[in-house]
Amino acid sequence: MNESKEPTVLDYVKALLMPWKGKPPTLLARDKEATPDQPVFEAKKDLTSSSRFTEEKVEEKLEPVKVASQPISQDKQPLGWRTLVAFVLAVVGQSFLEPPRQQVNVALIFYGLALASLLFAVFSKEWLVPDYEDPSSIPMPVTISRNPLVLSIPLLLLSFIFFSGNRFNTINLTLWLTGTAALVAAFYIPSRSRVSLKSKIRSFFHAPQWIIRITPWSMLVLLAIGVVVFFRFYRLSEVPGEMFSDHAEKLMDVADVLQGQTSIFFPRNTGREAIQMYLTALIAIVAGTKLSFMSLKIGTALAGVLTLPFIYLLGKEVGGKRVALFAFLLAGVAYWANVIARIGLRFPLYPLFAAPTLYFLVKGLKYRNRNDFIWAGIFLGLGLHGYSPARLVPVVVVAAVLIYLFHRQSSGNRREAVVGLILLAVTSLVVFLPLLRYALSEPEMFAYRALSRVGETETVYPAPVWIIFLNNLWKSMIMFFYKNGNIWVHSIPNRPALDVISAALFFLGSALVVIRYIRQRHWLDLFLLVSIPLLMMPSILSLAFPEENPSLNRSGGAIIPVFILAAVGLDAVMRSFERRYSVGLSRVIPVAVTAFLLFFIGSANYDLVFRQFDRQFMAGAWNTSQIGAVIRGFSESQGNPDTAYVVPYPHWVDTRLVGINAGYPMKDYALWPDQFETTLNEKRAKLFVINPRDEDAVHKLQELYPTGWLYFYDVELEGKDFLLYFVPPAGAVEDTVQP
Repeated sequence: MNESKEPTVLDYVKALLMPWKGKPPTLLARDKEATPDQPVFEAKKDLTSSSRFTEEKVEEKLEPVKVASQPISQDKQPLGWRTLVAFVLAVVGQSFLEPPRQQVNVALIFYGLALASLLFAVFSKEWLVPDYEDPSSIPMPVTISRNPLVLSIPLLLLSFIFFSGNRFNTINLTLWLTGTAALVAAFYIPSRSRVSLKSKIRSFFHAPQWIIRITPWSMLVLLAIGVVVFFRFYRLSEVPGEMFSDHAEKLMDVADVLQGQTSIFFPRNTGREAIQMYLTALIAIVAGTKLSFMSLKIGTALAGVLTLPFIYLLGKEVGGKRVALFAFLLAGVAYWANVIARIGLRFPLYPLFAAPTLYFLVKGLKYRNRNDFIWAGIFLGLGLHGYSPARLVPVVVVAAVLIYLFHRQSSGNRREAVVGLILLAVTSLVVFLPLLRYALSEPEMFAYRALSRVGETETVYPAPVWIIFLNNLWKSMIMFFYKNGNIWVHSIPNRPALDVISAALFFLGSALVVIRYIRQRHWLDLFLLVSIPLLMMPSILSLAFPEENPSLNRSGGAIIPVFILAAVGLDAVMRSFERRYSVGLSRVIPVAVTAFLLFFIGSANYDLVFRQFDRQFMAGAWNTSQIGAVIRGFSESQGNPDTAYVVPYPHWVDTRLVGINAGYPMKDYALWPDQFETTLNEKRAKLFVINPRDEDAVHKLQELYPTGWLYFYDVELEGKDFLLYFVPPAGAVEDTVQP
């Protein structure tokens, strides 16, 4: 008989270090005690003295011994109290990291106890994260439609040539879109069960009927959609309430688009990709919001909403539809995601395209579906036209495939995975083609903004590069619990990126996924964890300006895995209650506890976005909307848009924003003191807006216009007051003219 060697501890450690060889072996206990999950087998008679028994005969002689401790019925399972204790301890620990008094040492103690309690739960077989069920291995087809492929090559080459000059036009767009469609058609595999549109229309008119199914789950999904839409669009016109200089640059680019300058890359202010400019121009026309802050905010808020379905779909691949719904909700109400979606800049375009890229990539690797790789490539290419941090997403894609290849789930599919990666890369390159043409023509401008942060283009490194990198990495990894940076325009400075409950759930979910990976060795768990620092690299690589790290905008792609892991933690908490309360009316208890936690999370993030962030943002932003309203009122009454002026002052209002808020977006209202004399020939009423500290400007105006009137415009916010110097029109009677 061939004796099977019992695995040793050394075998177990080797398996841990070599995940591609499969899960680690189970170490058998030496005693005869049995657990309810594993029956003990006992031989009826001693078989060790005979070598004539075959393995089949040995199995016939073995009979399971009944274990005294039978599995407990489902309705009498004990409460998962160890996991709940871990969660509560994590919440207490995180509460000590809330500003203004952040007691790090105390928080570390509680988090340490939470981890110990969680490990205790695992070793006590209180396992609350389900294992993966991988689909059966289906070879990926390698068929190619030759005619579309042959057609795509000259079309794409011609489009590349015609993209010169940094302009979209009818010719290069037609060539590019047609060539891209032909390339996709060459590799895309149509569904065998797909019914033609003609057949669907004929079937409908033959027997028209609508079938609407309303289930408890569909009601929950609709409720979740309503909640996240509320958080994205509630008080959008007020929060945030003011623009800053970056908004002026964007609206000037949008104005260029509306005037027919269809750029591929917008070089103004160190350069920007194109998607936001065209999206905002479309919204300005369709929504009737014109060139305004609202046009910018509607576009970015929509981008924030459209990211969430793909977080849901990716969460479903990780933990099922309940984890998916939790991830959808947590990301939808989160202060981090809401702030960067409301600010009106390109920030949410990073997660918007990264989420579908990762979803289709994971789906393609799991189900061996070539179409998924094509879709991943399309979204990856589009993302490169959105926000510059997306340039790191190809690194994340390659990392995912490498992690997959080194795990047993890729067995028999490694060749298909590599082919899928190549197909993804080709597709993304084709979608990226217009910007690639510009990058090759103007490499310095295309890379300037990134190089100014990574390299010494604008300043020298303040310390050795490796020290800065490690310090940035550490700060980014703890920003969820500690400090999310000090950039007030898109964050609440020096507070955690997550609320108290979400941070605790993220800790719990991350720990459980690490443990599941050790147990099951599934590549997706490892990728989910590794993707967080990789998606935060645009912030971590701010080596020349380490004070800009961490930043919520450049780390925006990490929203995807962070809230999926937090959803895994919330699912574990719910499962802890379901162990005990899963029959009859008691099933309401887990649902009620989860609803309470979600309500608390929503309330906390509501306060963070609509109270704390709003208050500190308005305290830091200049009130150009009020100055613009004053000029608009002056223009519509006694004056004229061309006879109002704003006297520039260091670190004060952006005079271009005043024009946008006044309703004259193409007008810069700046008039420097040495230009005051140019207004002497103007006979109409004039209005000068002055910083209260600019005494020299006031004295000079009083000398030039002794009949003028000086007013102090009192603003509710401290430090936002301004002066108005009104000059009546020539020949006006002084006592009848009012400003």
